[in-house]
Amino acid sequence: MFEHTFIGLDVHAVNVVGHALNPDTGEINKHTMGADPAMVLEWIRRLEAPVKVVYESGPTGFVLARYLRAAGIDCVIAASSKLLRAPGDRIKTDRRDARALAEMLAVGSVTEVRIPDPEEEALRDLSRLRSGSATDLAHARQHVNAILLRHGIRYPNETRWTKEHGLWLHRQRFTEPALQFTYETDVEQAELLAGHLKRIDKQVAATAAACRYTSVIEALMCLRGIQITTAFGLAVEIGDWTRFTGSSIGSYLGLVPSENSSGQSRHQGPITKAGNTYARKQTGEGGSPPGRRGARRPQHRRRAPLLPGRLPPSHRPSGIWRTGWAWIRPGSTAPARAARSPGPTWSTPPPRGRPPGGCGPRLGRGGWPRNSASSCPPSAAPARTAP
Repeated sequence: MFEHTFIGLDVHAVNVVGHALNPDTGEINKHTMGADPAMVLEWIRRLEAPVKVVYESGPTGFVLARYLRAAGIDCVIAASSKLLRAPGDRIKTDRRDARALAEMLAVGSVTEVRIPDPEEEALRDLSRLRSGSATDLAHARQHVNAILLRHGIRYPNETRWTKEHGLWLHRQRFTEPALQFTYETDVEQAELLAGHLKRIDKQVAATAAACRYTSVIEALMCLRGIQITTAFGLAVEIGDWTRFTGSSIGSYLGLVPSENSSGQSRHQGPITKAGNTYARKQTGEGGSPPGRRGARRPQHRRRAPLLPGRLPPSHRPSGIWRTGWAWIRPGSTAPARAARSPGPTWSTPPPRGRPPGGCGPRLGRGGWPRNSASSCPPSAAPARTAP
């Protein structure tokens, strides 16, 4: 639909500054009103229809946008990180911000933010509550560790924050009354936050099992390193996954590299971190550390058929299999060459260690020799004959 009036709103907690622009007539209408959505709707209806409204994303949320949409007004929210600002503009007022939004909306340069429904926003708040509580717990425990470290007290065992460690913390005493009170208060705070986080985790598990994103959460949990809290956070933060492709979701999460290129020079720096902060944090927590093989749930495990003469997938390196004495990668020409010198094959993984009799190479993972040289003692080594 062709809009006759474009309206920019600078929304605050107390008041709203509006700027209406009609490109056909050049008419401009400015107005300052209270932050009541009903008052904003009353002012918008005085203008020539049809209208389109925009305001900047911020702490005021989506209440005004939902109210205007329910009343039949086309309202969008502009991404604050995508707004165009002149580098030399050093004057910022509410009226200027409202006018800039209206002008950007008129020329179609507004990057819209997806407006979630109240249920989706409630699930998102629960996920962010869990993230904030985990951060608070980590800070409280760090305070306890810092006090003990400053006074030369070290826990004798390696694993901390267990039941045994909690009893050890309560046995520590200091001579200064003020220090003792501070220490006990920090320990109490850490214990309260730990219990608070457990209650939140239970609520997250119950909510994830009965919300609209249950199927998405179960699918994400099939990935290595993702548990229910991470899957729940990713599902509710991203919401509609069909909005993205494999190349665009990285930009939304701020995981694409930054770039500063000009002319023939091209320089890429660290990731932009310009996307959804909470979703990006969930992806970092769900990533498995390098060099470790994550466990897969039995109900989601897919067994590859075992072919004759090949080791089971769990007993050979990923993407590499062995024929004879050569490691072969898929797609290489080595299988034809290695087939001329066939080596041992097993249908089940052989035992590790030396073969019976103590002579021969030591067998490593998958039953293959750890090195090509023989490990026989000199007395048992076969005699060598001259050619």
